[in-house]
Amino acid sequence: MKVLTVLGTRPEAIKMAPVVNALARAPEFEAVLCVTGQHRDMLDQALDLFAIRPRHDLKIMRQDQDLTDIATGVMLGLKPVLEAERPDWMLVHGDTTTAMAASLAAFFAKLRIGHVEAGLRTHDFCRPWPEEMNRCVVDRIADLMFAPTAEARRNLLAENASANKILVTGNTVIDALLAARERLSGGSERAALDARFAFLDPAKRLILVTGHRRENFGAGFQAICRALARLATRSDVEIVYPVHLNPNVRGPANAILGGLSNVKLIEPVEYLAFVYLMMRANFVLTDSGGVQEEAPAVGKPVLVMRDVTERPEAVAAGTVALVGADEERIVAGATRLLDDRLHYENFARAVNPYGDGKAAGRIVGTLAGRKVAEFA
Repeated sequence: MKVLTVLGTRPEAIKMAPVVNALARAPEFEAVLCVTGQHRDMLDQALDLFAIRPRHDLKIMRQDQDLTDIATGVMLGLKPVLEAERPDWMLVHGDTTTAMAASLAAFFAKLRIGHVEAGLRTHDFCRPWPEEMNRCVVDRIADLMFAPTAEARRNLLAENASANKILVTGNTVIDALLAARERLSGGSERAALDARFAFLDPAKRLILVTGHRRENFGAGFQAICRALARLATRSDVEIVYPVHLNPNVRGPANAILGGLSNVKLIEPVEYLAFVYLMMRANFVLTDSGGVQEEAPAVGKPVLVMRDVTERPEAVAAGTVALVGADEERIVAGATRLLDDRLHYENFARAVNPYGDGKAAGRIVGTLAGRKVAEFA
């Protein structure tokens, strides 16, 4: 059985690496990987980390491309790939424009589609934009929906999805995280990262920041950066911000935070380095989806710089809080974590409502026609 996996971004590659590798190890499958070639360096870092090699590279990256360019580039680029490979299944992940466009291309080619990380919802097409719409489109046309949690399954059933098309697997990002954490338990890779980040001050509490959501472009990112600048006036903290390549992120970050002594604006880091920084952090400020799942799994509180989240499980568990792209709320939330020890300890509990490290096995087993026990 031939399974084609399509990946566009580094987060997709990280989250799908356990599935791609599990397919490659299974004798009943021919695993084929196609990448779109967006953010080439970042994507290649993830592929190299997990020793994954694509058979097809669409190379769609263009200067100043927008979402229409990405969607049309993926669909046109995939057409000859699908005609040549004729896979039994095509797998896509999550909520990217790549996943949405690839699914439409497979649907037009009358191929079966498996959606990994199905069913997450904010119920607001504008937040996150365009990801909420992308995920809904893929779920609507998918033949199998691999929901990470019971909540995601409930969302799908509420939209009249067929129950026999849904499997609760846990999230594959936890598979990847546990593998990375094991690699960081000692040895040369850990030593190399200790040396690389020797500039971190162990006497200060580390705040790790990520931010890239389109709905925060403009005023939102300016407010985020002003909040970080205010937090940086504290002598007991150090802020590390791997700044996304998008100029809408880099502009305000460099303008507002550049030159502040205890704010380290660094280039985007590979996944193993990010997990290392996350494990060293006191807490995380993010607008990312995946970080909301990863950080609680290693006992790190998360303040989410969005007003809504499609990942409510950790909010319910008390390890994630929403602060929006709002200067005052970000400062207040971070200050309380820094100054209220009991509040911090209530947040900093290793809670893993998103997976047990066996999601890839459940997905591959289901594709092979075996009955598998769902993630509970």
